[in-house]
Amino acid sequence: MAKNPVSQPYSEEIARFLEGTANFSDIVFGFMEESSESTVGNLCDCKEDDNEDVEENKAFWEAQEKLLQATIGRISSFESKLRQAVKYSLEEIKLAGSKCSCRTPVAGGCRTCMRKEISVRLQNVGYNCVICKSKWKSSSEIPAGNHTYLEVVEKSKKGDVIRVVIELNFRAEFEMARASEEYNRLVNRLPEVFVGKTERLKAVIKIMCAAAKKCMKEKKMHIAPWRKHKYMQAKWLGGYQRPTAETTPLIMMPVVSYAYADRQPKPKAAASMLTFDLMENFGGLHCGATAAVEVL
Repeated sequence: MAKNPVSQPYSEEIARFLEGTANFSDIVFGFMEESSESTVGNLCDCKEDDNEDVEENKAFWEAQEKLLQATIGRISSFESKLRQAVKYSLEEIKLAGSKCSCRTPVAGGCRTCMRKEISVRLQNVGYNCVICKSKWKSSSEIPAGNHTYLEVVEKSKKGDVIRVVIELNFRAEFEMARASEEYNRLVNRLPEVFVGKTERLKAVIKIMCAAAKKCMKEKKMHIAPWRKHKYMQAKWLGGYQRPTAETTPLIMMPVVSYAYADRQPKPKAAASMLTFDLMENFGGLHCGATAAVEVL
């Protein structure tokens, strides 16, 4: 076997010992001092690396927090008016008392009935509000799933289609059981009820998914498939496959209160302008080819 290399100072001590000019304690303590200096040097290097990681992580979370605050803070006049309408609807429902009309009623009301009630109330004050249900197939990255939310579509003065998503339980969609303090601080900045354009929602999703990925990396854990960016986007920003000769067109059916049924346009047997795929032509939104959207 090859011998371990011996440092020059230590070799000199051995030579002196063999010549009789150094004792055994000089060799032992000399070697210990040299080893100690080497260990301290290594510890200092590790400490510097740790400090760099800490500063890098701190800078990341501060940047994400500022970016999220700026994204949520920007709001158009249409979004502002719609938010107020949603707020008033929730307050009226709370005062009237939530009632569940499902086959198996839930005490205090359920989210499904809440969405229906808000949709009808928004329609009554002139908003083109519908209940949407997105569906997407499984892939190598994410599992299949579906999600239900509210959507309001409006045309701007320039003729552009404005699509606004209303999510009644937005904050809970990003909560994680074993999240870090920094990630939870971001989640707490999210509104409980989200009312915003798809462009704004897309930016928020990107920020939160990057934060979730960073959080799991710091904890040395794998991020769950349903926490990934692609999965979260599919919930609100997915599209449905454009109808062809081989497929049946999807008809968007709005939720209509009988008292206001005569005011609603009759559905046509063609794909509605509310479909996500047509948004690509108006707002430049990218739509997936495998997801499907229904409006109940």
